[in-house]
Amino acid sequence: MHAAEPFDLAHLGLRNRLVGTAHGRGIIADGLPLPEDADYWRRLAAGGAAMLIVGGTVVAPESTWRRRITTEAWRPEAVPGMAARAEAIRAEGAVAACQLVHLGRETTGAEQWFPPVAPSAVRSPREPTRPRPLSAGELDAIVEGFRRSAANAVAAGFQVIELHAAHGYLLAQLLSAETNPRPVEKRLGIVDRIVRQIRSSAPELVVGVRLSIGDEAGETPEVLAQVSAIADYVNLTVGVRTTYVRDMGTEAPPLVGDVGRLRQLVDKPLLISHAFRAGETIEAALAAGADLVGMARALIADPDMPRKLLGGRAADIRPCVACNEDCRAFDPVLLCSVNPELGPPGAARRPAAPLVVRRAGVPGGGRVAIVGAGPAGLECAFTLAGRSEVVLFDARDEIGGQLAVAAAAPHRSGWRALLDFYAAALESVDLRLGTTVAADDLAGFDDVVIAIGSTELLPELPGIERALPSSSAIGRRLTGRNLLVVDDGFGWWPCASAVELGVRAGFGTITVATPGAAFGTTLPPEGRVQLLARLRGAPLDVRPFTTLDSVGEDDAVLRSTMSGTTERVTADTVVVVGERVARDWSALVPGTGTVRVIGDALVPRKASHAIAEGRAAG
Repeated sequence: MHAAEPFDLAHLGLRNRLVGTAHGRGIIADGLPLPEDADYWRRLAAGGAAMLIVGGTVVAPESTWRRRITTEAWRPEAVPGMAARAEAIRAEGAVAACQLVHLGRETTGAEQWFPPVAPSAVRSPREPTRPRPLSAGELDAIVEGFRRSAANAVAAGFQVIELHAAHGYLLAQLLSAETNPRPVEKRLGIVDRIVRQIRSSAPELVVGVRLSIGDEAGETPEVLAQVSAIADYVNLTVGVRTTYVRDMGTEAPPLVGDVGRLRQLVDKPLLISHAFRAGETIEAALAAGADLVGMARALIADPDMPRKLLGGRAADIRPCVACNEDCRAFDPVLLCSVNPELGPPGAARRPAAPLVVRRAGVPGGGRVAIVGAGPAGLECAFTLAGRSEVVLFDARDEIGGQLAVAAAAPHRSGWRALLDFYAAALESVDLRLGTTVAADDLAGFDDVVIAIGSTELLPELPGIERALPSSSAIGRRLTGRNLLVVDDGFGWWPCASAVELGVRAGFGTITVATPGAAFGTTLPPEGRVQLLARLRGAPLDVRPFTTLDSVGEDDAVLRSTMSGTTERVTADTVVVVGERVARDWSALVPGTGTVRVIGDALVPRKASHAIAEGRAAG
């Protein structure tokens, strides 16, 4: 496997070709890393990546969030926390790298204390106001901020500095003709000065530059060639804020097919990043000319991903599904929907509280029955596999529960990778699909875990029997000319997936009625942007502040939640997002043994809750 081969990055020896690209957990107080933050980087390095790039490291006060959960690298007080990170990475055999960034005109959607700045007063398409132009003296101060931050990183023990000139942030703004109307050599001038200043302070430091393909800067051979001339390596990724973290609608790494062409433009070591999760695409990128392949979310989902992949155990990798639900929220820190071992500071894992209906005997070692093979039951069975005798029942003929429904929706197949992971991991579990059980069937088990999920209830309205619940519609082939999708007002994926089903089926009109203020309001921000891009040009009409009044043979009546007025719309197919209600599990409680209830059977929520409760119960 090419990915297992060592690589010399300048004078640094990398143990393989896999790099953990820049991200951070946000375990930071007032701009200074906390001790628990280093524990994360130690665990990540122990998983086998050759180099880890610590992100979320800013170089100036005007580039900080009001929450101050990014590392303020220009401050001497940040050095001890940064040193703990670097030592943790190096102690496990990986190269320690630190990425430095100035956001410039971008606020990343978070509140800031200070006004945004940029090379010119050109407004970002993602911001409501234009930035303040930087003076020559302020540009000098920014160069010094990068130099001082790099010096602090070197003092902390980092071996590599990566300059973030991607995703439309300040260095990308300096390189872009749209935001910096100067000749290309002038546009590169500040970046060149930063690199030279850093090298003058630390000659042995390896300096890389991260660039995006397809952002406002555009992809120009001149920029790539000149950046390649001043850097020790070039890290290429995609997009800008709102598009650079692709969700599961992007099924293959965006740059994997462009590596050969990009290789011709870069004469330094080339790191290709974004959405690499599978050995096949990693090997394809390396074969096409990449020297290194980078990933972040794949390591957040499974820090042992490199070790498993290079050891021939790809089936054992807990997959990143690219749902972007937790890893992008920072609520309260970086978490992962599919990795229950990643918890907030002070917690051994993601907090979860299965409902203990009855506790009997000493837990552990006995026979365990798990009823329901949705994400909660699957995670519980996975946790117990090989440790206890486990029987996993499900009345359906396939595993997955509502996760299998979600995976069947257009552009949501990332969930299928998680179900395949569970299927491969349950060889030692007695899996009994298509089996309905009663309390008497569970009486011989020491522990019973009930994970029978939830059901979708539609509102009691005239003609509602003609409508399809969203969970029934997703995964089937819809037919008709005019589709009406009625949301529950909470703006989550069932409505969006039903709309995409309509687009796939070729409906002439698709009407969305929602009592909420807009369509898809609670989707992860990047997912919403990418969804709307896919829907551009579709025959879609969104009716906010609108609810369903009745369903006819070929039409439906909608009612405004504001004025109360009604309107009849043509609709030969109606899909309604109903309320999810926990199934009644009381009749499944046997007379003996310990009984726990988890997942949607407790309260319907997200996959992350089900997985965390499955792990906790196991």
